[in-house]
Amino acid sequence: MKILFVLTSHDKLGDTGKKTGFWVEEFANPYYTLLDKGADITLATPKGGAAPIDPSSNTPDASTADTERFEKDAVAQEKIKNTKVLADMNADDFDAVFYPGGHGPLWDLANDANSIALIEKFNEQKKPIAFVCHAPAALKSVKGQDGEFLVKGKKVTGFTNTEEDAVQLTDVVPFLVENALKENGGIYSKGEDWAAYALQDGNLITGQNPASSELVAEKLLASLN
Repeated sequence: MKILFVLTSHDKLGDTGKKTGFWVEEFANPYYTLLDKGADITLATPKGGAAPIDPSSNTPDASTADTERFEKDAVAQEKIKNTKVLADMNADDFDAVFYPGGHGPLWDLANDANSIALIEKFNEQKKPIAFVCHAPAALKSVKGQDGEFLVKGKKVTGFTNTEEDAVQLTDVVPFLVENALKENGGIYSKGEDWAAYALQDGNLITGQNPASSELVAEKLLASLN
């Protein structure tokens, strides 16, 4: 199993002066879930090099067994500091692609031409494409082979408007994930705020929030077996 993880290169939280990036738990849980099953994982970002970690996800409150494992894992830390350049990645070389969330993707991956083309290629090849929390933002401009938005008519989830409201970033983010999925014709549904909730529709797998990362990883694994 060769799996590509695509992370954000964006580290500025709008005009707040605060930092953002990817959410550690949303990377760490799927990373270890898949790694422990023998997956060969490659990390890529739009700019290559170090992927920025969202400081809010690197606190004791956000800590999980997987984030603690990551903290002690020199190999994984090295991979995060030296990601490949997204433009150099080819869908032909991988069995699936996974996008961890954090607020960063709203600014870069949502509009990144290389990311959009890559997701479209994986989808065309009917390989699993998985996203969690804010990462479904990367689907915003992705089209299916029929020329329609990829999420149109598909069951999807992602970070909810009420969750965004709870973290008081509704007016900071460039757009709301829930709205974007609905506007593109996705059949959006959600669980309780902060509860684990993930959906699969064909090869498309989406999870609602950080708590959903394990469900997404398990669905991705099941799709590859």
